[in-house]
Amino acid sequence: MRAAVLETIPGELVIADVRVDKPGPNEVLVRIAAAGLCHSDLHFMEAKYPHKVPAILGHEAAGVVEAVGDGVTYVKAGDHVISCLSAYCGACDFCLTGRLYLCGNRASIERPGRLTTSDGELIHQFMRLSAFAEMMLVHEHALVKVTRDMPLDRAALIGCGVTTGLGAVFRTARVEPGSTVAIIGCGGIGLNVVQGARIAGAGRIIAIDMNDTKLAMATDFGATDVINATDTDAIAAVKELTHGGVEYSFEAIGSKLAAEQAFNMLMSGGTATVIGMIPIGQKVEVDGYQLLAEKKLQGSNMGSNRFRVDMPRYVDLYLQGRLKLDELVSARIDLDHVNEGFAAMKTGTVARSVIMF
Repeated sequence: MRAAVLETIPGELVIADVRVDKPGPNEVLVRIAAAGLCHSDLHFMEAKYPHKVPAILGHEAAGVVEAVGDGVTYVKAGDHVISCLSAYCGACDFCLTGRLYLCGNRASIERPGRLTTSDGELIHQFMRLSAFAEMMLVHEHALVKVTRDMPLDRAALIGCGVTTGLGAVFRTARVEPGSTVAIIGCGGIGLNVVQGARIAGAGRIIAIDMNDTKLAMATDFGATDVINATDTDAIAAVKELTHGGVEYSFEAIGSKLAAEQAFNMLMSGGTATVIGMIPIGQKVEVDGYQLLAEKKLQGSNMGSNRFRVDMPRYVDLYLQGRLKLDELVSARIDLDHVNEGFAAMKTGTVARSVIMF
């Protein structure tokens, strides 16, 4: 198969021919139809997070089951599926208490040594998936079945960006109807936080970014107010709009400064949820005195998802016209243009580029 391989860190992706094994016990071979470009992939390409190389990146994908190995009971050849990096072992304490997204034994479901170059060199699997390829060999616990009515290029977005944003609203923060919400960063994740807040019934949804194009998209997705933070004090502006601060704030950039701003724009008793991947080693600082007002700063891992339950529900919301996915796709590209897709991401002018296979 053809795949986009990260050979050096930092570095760009190289298109190469790769060998993939047939599925073994509990394994599923998926022919990928579409894969989204996520900022998390870029973090690894830019060496902000470590990973062994060479590796096939990509973790936001949808496709059709090609073949299954012994013991697989959940899917069969021909099923339409979405992949999820929250693959779970099903036996650790986190899994048994319903927190699959925090699974403590994911090493047991990784598929090491199953991807090689034409010369037999090992290629490492990324996030137990490696979706920037024509096929993907994964444990069945990394997949969820979806209806064939769902377009696979839109379904791919649910695999990470949509689930992360919506889940942060529904599952991590548990936004209440009528409440006030602020979102810092209106890229692919932030826009899904915006529409998650809309679906949850938030009364005021304040979108914050430094790009007017993204703020216009945020309005389309449900923001009631927008703030361009280029030359505006976002904290002061939020407090003025809400007469003291919001009940819920979300950081969707991966920035120490934005995380601190999210906390500082809360009203007493409010909750700030950090979604973005802040670089390793950076410390987020808050004024300890503000904790006496019962303000909370928390993280969200993939939207605290229960992906085999949540993702089919998101598909239903899309098919009902209540969840915007078409508008998230800024460009459809082929595998050969994956680096151009990441270059466009760096400009901050796109929501999602999707590789079509």
